[in-house]
Amino acid sequence: MNKIVFPLGVLFAAFSACSAQKAPNAKKTDFPKFSAEAHRGGRGLVPENTILAMKDAMNYPAVTTLEMDTHITKDGKVVVTHDDYLSPGFMLTADGKEIPVSDAKKYNVFQMDYQQLKAFDIGTKFHKDFPQQRKVKTYIPLLADLIDSVQHEIKTKNKKQYFYNIETKCSAKGDGVTNPEPAVFVKLLMDVVKAKKIEQYVVIQSFDKRTIQILNKEYPHIKTSFLVSNKKTYAENIADLGFKPFIISPNSKMVDAAFVKSAHADGVKVIPWTVNSAEEMSQLKQLGIDGVITDYTNLL
Repeated sequence: MNKIVFPLGVLFAAFSACSAQKAPNAKKTDFPKFSAEAHRGGRGLVPENTILAMKDAMNYPAVTTLEMDTHITKDGKVVVTHDDYLSPGFMLTADGKEIPVSDAKKYNVFQMDYQQLKAFDIGTKFHKDFPQQRKVKTYIPLLADLIDSVQHEIKTKNKKQYFYNIETKCSAKGDGVTNPEPAVFVKLLMDVVKAKKIEQYVVIQSFDKRTIQILNKEYPHIKTSFLVSNKKTYAENIADLGFKPFIISPNSKMVDAAFVKSAHADGVKVIPWTVNSAEEMSQLKQLGIDGVITDYTNLL
């Protein structure tokens, strides 16, 4: 058998190609020991779930994780917004007019194309619940664009890698009305996550156990978080879910020493929401929580 000798240039090119393929996974970033999360990007200070909010949260050294909500539009885009319908409380129409309270359920995100949705202003109207919030005209972003902006900020300003805690805003009663079927939602969301190569930096959370059950089965490498707000114990909530998630994220009022102890015995992290006072934050830390979700990044 004749020996085949490859030119040095070909070997170098092949080696470079292999190295390039491995590069995205070469740098491993461990999940924070304490996940300090900017709720909706820190809506106490900046208009919620916007690119501006995420960039602002990155200015606070303690923040490790950017928390956000996602919906699906009529044209199948994954957008970063919380409510099923555009809220009269803090949104304005494209021409700067108020949305009447009588129209509280007029603008269904799931029934709007993205270009129509993007025209609305989420940042100019005074938000009575968050009087400190900076006022600036801005819009509901695509998840893909938000990720691009954050990753660009990390690269150009030499910042640490942030984690993304992304909630699926869906429910069984909303299927086909305010959200797609959970399998469709998960597929569209994961298509974005995979395209942006941020799988190792993502936690997908939901009150809708169906979406994280699908993730646990079809994408077991993706970290999941079960959002809960009820009177059940840790064990009862986990039994309801049917598997042990990476995180259980309870209403902060549910958290006591027994809850944290039970979760930790299962190897599950406890990250409560929404903690908006330094006093409550300190009390919860003393119970051994693994992170906190807050509207006020300046408290961190």
